[in-house]
Amino acid sequence: MLSKSPFILSFLLLLSLPLLFFLVPRILPPKTLPSIPDPDEMDDLALFRRATLASDGGGGGGAGTGIRRRPPSPPKIAFLFLTDSDLSFAPLWEKFFKGHGRLMNVYVHADPAARLHLPPTPSFRGRFIPAKATQRAAPTLISAARRLLAAALLDDRANAFFALVSQHCIPLHSFRFVYHALLTDAGAPPSSTSGGRLRRRHRSFIEILSSDPILRDRYNARGRNVMLPEVPFERFRLGSQFFILARRHAVLVVRDRRLWKKFRMPCLKSMKDSCYPEEHYFPTLLDMQDPSGCTHYTLTRVNWTGSVGGHPHTYRPPEISGDLIRELRKSNSTYSYLFARKFSPDCLDPLLEIADTIIFRD
Repeated sequence: MLSKSPFILSFLLLLSLPLLFFLVPRILPPKTLPSIPDPDEMDDLALFRRATLASDGGGGGGAGTGIRRRPPSPPKIAFLFLTDSDLSFAPLWEKFFKGHGRLMNVYVHADPAARLHLPPTPSFRGRFIPAKATQRAAPTLISAARRLLAAALLDDRANAFFALVSQHCIPLHSFRFVYHALLTDAGAPPSSTSGGRLRRRHRSFIEILSSDPILRDRYNARGRNVMLPEVPFERFRLGSQFFILARRHAVLVVRDRRLWKKFRMPCLKSMKDSCYPEEHYFPTLLDMQDPSGCTHYTLTRVNWTGSVGGHPHTYRPPEISGDLIRELRKSNSTYSYLFARKFSPDCLDPLLEIADTIIFRD
């Protein structure tokens, strides 16, 4: 009986190995932050493929997006709202959109885990796209922005610009001012048409920075050298989460697979404070693909003075005034800022009070 003991022990140990492989990952805490679920990734790939084919002239339409295609029309601005809790400023945006329905579209990505109060305003009604859960320090915010771009590309071929804004953003000018600033961009480089004529190609207004004191930490947030070879540190860029993309760049973003396979990787838990994927993916991709087609600055004003926990200064009702709006418009570029964040929901009423006399009076 004793002679059989080593055999029995070895046999039991062999049987226990699969159990250990199953239990250990559930007992020991993971080293990385949550990753994108595979079903979500597969859904997105199918959506992005349809958007790419449609934009390349291969058809596709708006099937499966819940949004109708429209006939050709003048160039439009697609406003892409990324929200996880509310749309408190919908009444202010409604005043901004009023009378300009033929020149704009609205698309909303609302986190399905949030109890969202649906605004009664007509521009937002029915403009919610199929969405997935999002969270900070995760590539899910990149996926949400790409879903919005894909939905807008599929919905209306007249969408020429794609403005990503948050639930805390407000407009700083009238719609007429914003539309004219984007469509008559004097700095856009010329390109030749098939007939040999020169026309200006729309630029994208996206912040692209190549230096920051903690840029190396952000680059290594997923682990040392894991971004190689697709993204060497010298090509890694930083920028604002919110931007305005020209149509060709929106197509480029939803078509991308090469850089996305790096940026979709979850960050290490130990590097959580350096993990802001959405601030790096878009500027890095566009700087690699078409740097001369981007302004390298954003048209959304953010006040980082006194920021807390990675969040910018949040404006409160006592701060709302005409002087604040005029100050927020000022920029170091030839363009005025068009939008601003971050505002608390209770700023709506004081903003509406000065909407006609200050904000939309250019």
